[in-house]
Amino acid sequence: MYVCGITPYDATHLGHAATYLAFDVLNRVWRDAGYRVEYVQNVTDIDDPLLERAVANGQDWRKLADEETETFRDDMAALQIVPPDHYIGAVESIPAIVTDIQQLQRDGCVYSVGEDLYFDLSRQPRFGSVANLSHLDMLTLFAERGGDPDRPGKRQPLDPLLWQAARPDEPCWDTELGHGRPGWHIECTAIASEYLGQPFDVQGGGSDLAFPHHEMSAALGEASDEGWPFARRYVHAGMVGYQGHKMSKSLGNLVLVRELRAAGVDPMAIRLALFAHHYRSDWEWTAADLTSASERLTTWRAAMTLTTGPSAAATIAEVRTRLADDLAVPDAVAAVDSWATLALAGRGSDPAAPRELATAVHGLLGIALA
Repeated sequence: MYVCGITPYDATHLGHAATYLAFDVLNRVWRDAGYRVEYVQNVTDIDDPLLERAVANGQDWRKLADEETETFRDDMAALQIVPPDHYIGAVESIPAIVTDIQQLQRDGCVYSVGEDLYFDLSRQPRFGSVANLSHLDMLTLFAERGGDPDRPGKRQPLDPLLWQAARPDEPCWDTELGHGRPGWHIECTAIASEYLGQPFDVQGGGSDLAFPHHEMSAALGEASDEGWPFARRYVHAGMVGYQGHKMSKSLGNLVLVRELRAAGVDPMAIRLALFAHHYRSDWEWTAADLTSASERLTTWRAAMTLTTGPSAAATIAEVRTRLADDLAVPDAVAAVDSWATLALAGRGSDPAAPRELATAVHGLLGIALA
């Protein structure tokens, strides 16, 4: 599994957390079923938004990236998210990225616009099969999400940038491709190919990555390795809204995990609040989400400290069944609710049940109840 990571300049908001929680549950479900999971996540530690924020803050871009990456990883640990087996930065992957671009050059898929290098999408007949959008929709989203469809000299408006030649006052690296830095999409292609091979099972991320990022990454991967598919499945988490708009760093309408934690909010309550919604759904964050989750956490912990309760076997089986149904976490949570209600009502006499269910809830849902 490859999950696209953060651009580290303002981490971690609840939209990030909801996405990585979804793939944490998938990781847990696979491992519970006995699979060996290889999980890779990148961090885009060189990109235009990061550089722009560093300039605005009067801060060194490397220091900003390092600080925000560390904050993100700390937030993930607090939320009980099992860390990836490989957590790879774009900067450290530049040699692999250069190698992939050179292969694309040998295959005749690369052309120059000035000193910049672009991928020729006409060489990829399956382009468009990931997000399944119209050409007009792709053009619109490409312009909104970091693309340059109107740049003179490009063969096609949607052709993605592979390598950007050095710009004044911007970081760059000396490579066989020249003095510059990589484009966004080739970064994930190179990292996924290096650490997982091709095809791998799942490429994941927020639904806003379906196009252009996952579409472009797949096109590049399938061209560079002369193989299809790049990933067997593309899995996308819904967007979290706040104050009437999608929660995003560009808008600034963020609820940050670190700020909730600093205010004394239990990370398990944050996790449960995000679990109230199916991972593919778009939804709006409100303070009521956190209130309900805190109450649920208190109830669960009270039930798990009882000396007896109803047998846990049926509830654990129900949790597994619900999670196997497209990660239906809200239904799995409801199954635990039902057990806790019965236990607190004095139903059941199994002394092992509270401990067994607490262990299963921690393992499958990542909720620590001790």
